[in-house]
Amino acid sequence: MKWQELDRENCSLARAMAVVGDRWTLLVLREAFLRVRRFDDFQERLGIARRVLTERLKHLVDHGVLEKVAYSQTPLRHEYRLTEKGLALYPVIISLVHWGDAYYAGKKGPPVLHRHQACGHDFRSVLTCSECGEALDPREVSPHAGPGARKGDWAERLTD
Repeated sequence: MKWQELDRENCSLARAMAVVGDRWTLLVLREAFLRVRRFDDFQERLGIARRVLTERLKHLVDHGVLEKVAYSQTPLRHEYRLTEKGLALYPVIISLVHWGDAYYAGKKGPPVLHRHQACGHDFRSVLTCSECGEALDPREVSPHAGPGARKGDWAERLTD
């Protein structure tokens, strides 16, 4: 499997990685979730080369994760907003942040906490079963081939 061919794999993770799988893209998304929208603000906060940022933003727009919206006509200026597809990445991003907090935050603790506005409490991400609501433990999950598995694919080799 080659990095440039991930989008052609019959694997949802590989296809997702083709869209969001490089470090700059994940950091651009972090900033988007922190409500950064304008090119110069992304560039200033990330310290990323303008060419690299331009490529990452275009890639996310091309894949429908961000949308480019004009906020000024004279001169023409755009900002980048998360789409519904982009907002759906929130559980992924917050889970990575909280994983980093657990294993890499340092002795003083996490640099940023996340507060649920509805209840007013800081929270930690927890993955739960959509059917019974219980917290999921990877040792208690069994993958099996889905309707998109193809003959000869790795997914076909999964057993119940």
